[in-house]
Amino acid sequence: DLYSRRPKHSFKGTPLEITLPFDLSRGQHVIVEVTYETSPSATALQWLTPEQTAGKKHPYLFSQCQAHHCRSMIPCQDTPSIKHTYYAQVSVPKDLVAVMSAVRDGQEVDPQDSGRIIYRFRQTVPMPSYLIAIVAGALESREIGPRTRVWSEKEFVDKAAFEFSETEAMLKTAEELAGPYVWGQYDVLVLPPSFPYGGMENPCLTFATPTVLVIAHEISHSWTGNLVTNKTWEHFWLNEGHTVYLERMIGRCLESEQFRQFKAIGGWKDLQDSVNTFGANNPLTNLVPSLQDVSPDDAFSSVPYEKGFALLYYLEEQLGGPEVFMGFVKSYIQRFAYSSVTTEEWKNYLFAYFKDKVDILNKVDWNAWMFTPGMPPVKPQYDTTMADACNALSQKWLQAKDQDLNSFKRSDVKTLSSHQVIEFLSLLLQEDPLPLTHVKKMQEIYDLNAYMNAEIRFRWLRLCVRSRWEEAVPLALKMATDQGRMKFTRPLFREVFNFEKFRDEALRVFLAHRAGMHPVTSGLVSKDLKVDVSNAASQ
Repeated sequence: DLYSRRPKHSFKGTPLEITLPFDLSRGQHVIVEVTYETSPSATALQWLTPEQTAGKKHPYLFSQCQAHHCRSMIPCQDTPSIKHTYYAQVSVPKDLVAVMSAVRDGQEVDPQDSGRIIYRFRQTVPMPSYLIAIVAGALESREIGPRTRVWSEKEFVDKAAFEFSETEAMLKTAEELAGPYVWGQYDVLVLPPSFPYGGMENPCLTFATPTVLVIAHEISHSWTGNLVTNKTWEHFWLNEGHTVYLERMIGRCLESEQFRQFKAIGGWKDLQDSVNTFGANNPLTNLVPSLQDVSPDDAFSSVPYEKGFALLYYLEEQLGGPEVFMGFVKSYIQRFAYSSVTTEEWKNYLFAYFKDKVDILNKVDWNAWMFTPGMPPVKPQYDTTMADACNALSQKWLQAKDQDLNSFKRSDVKTLSSHQVIEFLSLLLQEDPLPLTHVKKMQEIYDLNAYMNAEIRFRWLRLCVRSRWEEAVPLALKMATDQGRMKFTRPLFREVFNFEKFRDEALRVFLAHRAGMHPVTSGLVSKDLKVDVSNAASQ
C-alpha cells in the first residue's frame, strides 16, 4: 500500500504517511490525490442548527482552523511553517451560499444535482493551513467599498453594512503604514449571533461577530500573521504583538497619539489580568513559551498580544519614536513577506536594521522579555491624559453622598469618547457595588440604557445588576441571549445568578435558550450556573 496510518497523538490526531513508488528528482512535481471524508465531530467545524441562526430556517456551517484544527477538516501538513495556495469547489443546496478565505471564482448549477449550486474559490497568495476557512448558510452580501463586501444572514446585512462602512479608510491607512494589501478582496462575514468569539482574520474574508464594531485588528493581520507568519505556535507573539502594534498605529492615524496611549494602558491591564490568572511564575506567561506536548489552544491568552505590544512599544521608545520604529516594522514585513519566521530571525533582522544603534539594543534584557514568566521587566510610561478623565469621574461617583448626586451633568459623559465611557464603567466594576440610588441617578442623567455599543451596554448592565436594580435584570438576560459571545454572555449570566432573588430566573432563561447556543458556550454557562446537565435535559 502507498499509505499507512501511525498511532494517534493526543491532540495532533492520526499521522498519515504516503510513500512514493519512485525517488523524486530535483524540480519534479508530483500530484497526490487523497479521497477522504471528514467526521461530523471534526474540531474545525461548527454545524449550527436552524435555531442557532438569526433566520431560524436553514442550518449553517462555519470553520475555525486556528491553531491546529485544519487537520480535522482536510489532510494537510498542519503547521504554519508551510504555506500553500489553494483552489476549491463547494456544492451546497441552492437556498444556501458558500464563501471561503479566497477570491470568489464563479458559480454554476451542480451538473449532478439541479437542486444544488457549485461555488468556486481561488487563493493565489501562499498562506498557512490555519487560514483555510469555509462557511455555508443563507447568506446575503452588500458592497461597502471598492474591494469590500459584507456578508451575513439577511437579518443583519444592512446593519453590518452600516457598521463596517469605514473598512476602506482603515485598509488605506494600513497600506500607508505597512505596504500594499496583496490579497485582492477584503470581505467581512458577520457570523450568527451564537458565534462564541470576537473575530478571525481569514484572508479575503474576515470573520466577525455582530458585537464587534472595530476591525482594525483583523485588518492588520493581513500583513502581520497572514503575510508574515509565526513559524511555530511558540512564536505566536510575532503574529499578535505586531498586529496589536499595527492596530494601535492605525488608531493613532485615524484618532490621535493620545488615543493610542489610552489603548496601550488598557492593554497593560489586560496583560496584568492574564498574568494573575495563570500565575506570575507560569511559563505560559513567557513571551516565547515552550509548547512541547502542550496544545496551543491551552496556551491561548492575552500574553502574546500585550506582552508582545509592550516589547515593541519599549523598543520604539528606545530607538527613536513611532515613525522610526514603524519604518522597521514595514521593512520587516517586506523582508519576510510570504514566509514564516522565528523570534530569532526577527531579532537578527532588528539588529541588522538598526545597525547604528546596536549599543542600545544590547542593553535590552532580552532574556527577561522573552523567556521569563510574569510581567515585563520594564513598564513603559504611557500618556494618561485620556485615562485621567475616566479615573476622575469614577472617583467622583464612588465618593458621592446622596446629597452630592445633583452635581453630575449630562456633559460628564458627552465629552468622553465611547472608549473612555467603557473605561469609566470598567473602573466602577473594580470597586464595591454603587448604592442603588447612585445607579438610578446615573441612568437619569446619562441615559446609559440608550447606548447600543455592546462593550458599554455589557458593563452598564453588570453594574446595574450588581447594585441590585431589578429593572436591569431582564435587560441583562436579553443581552446574554441575543448574542453568544462568551466575553459578554458568561459574566451577564453570572451577575444575575448572584442576585439571589433572580437566581431561578437566570436558570430558567438559560435552559430556555440553551438549544440555540454554541455548544462551547452552553457548556461553560452550565458550569457557571452549576446546572446538572443530565438532570436539566430531562425537564
